[in-house]
Amino acid sequence: MKFIQITDTHLMPKNEMLHGLNPYDRLKACINDINQHHRDAELCVITGDLTHTADPDAYFDLRKCLSELPMPFYLLAGNHDRRKEMLAAFPDIPIDPDGFIQFELSCSAGKFLMLDTVEEGKGWGSYCETRLRWLRETLAKANDHRVYLFMHHPPFDIGIPSVDRLGLGADGRKMSEVLADFTNIRHLFFGHVHRPIAGSWRGIPYSTLRGTNHQVPLDFEAIEVVPKSHEPPAYAVVFLDDGQTTVHFHDYLDTSRLIYEKVSEGRPGRG
Repeated sequence: MKFIQITDTHLMPKNEMLHGLNPYDRLKACINDINQHHRDAELCVITGDLTHTADPDAYFDLRKCLSELPMPFYLLAGNHDRRKEMLAAFPDIPIDPDGFIQFELSCSAGKFLMLDTVEEGKGWGSYCETRLRWLRETLAKANDHRVYLFMHHPPFDIGIPSVDRLGLGADGRKMSEVLADFTNIRHLFFGHVHRPIAGSWRGIPYSTLRGTNHQVPLDFEAIEVVPKSHEPPAYAVVFLDDGQTTVHFHDYLDTSRLIYEKVSEGRPGRG
């Protein structure tokens, strides 16, 4: 299975600028690049912070932009989003029985679980007992299917102090206690941190990537203020099969020269 991950689009209303950049234009360029090179992807997941101020006009601009994708897309909420405004623009987004934007998606690779880590009005996230109960029950019903988790906030620290202040905190530890009871979780995808990072957490591989507008620099000193940078925006192209997860990060605005050099001899049996 092949799918696309986009994160942290941070759209502004009326095509306004943010941190010296135009979020709508940069997302538009992202969509154009996906349409040119990855129309065969099964679906696209956007892991939160869809808008910057939760302005209703920005959500409708997002809907207009995403409508140009040739594959289905699925949206998660981030700390810059508000559920009411998000659902007004995207009324087909599933919600759980308690009104949280989290749902299960069946696809060719297994089960995708979309989690709602938002504490509205706060930069940090939360994952309360109500949501934990939904997670445990949904994982239990997945049986032996491969499960892939998607969320906005990482449930652990990444070593960047200014960002770690805005994570899930103790709720991340509670989430890990639930996940520890299940052995079929293959990967965790998240957003929020605006950096390309990969690793493993309590035995679960994870990855995240840059957003489509501004980024967070690799700064291990800043604490009180989250610094911003103009590092290149990216999206991820992900391949899933029975025993492997491969995540490619693509800097879609990169205009550096491409050099194609013929390899004289390849491994036998390879195309």
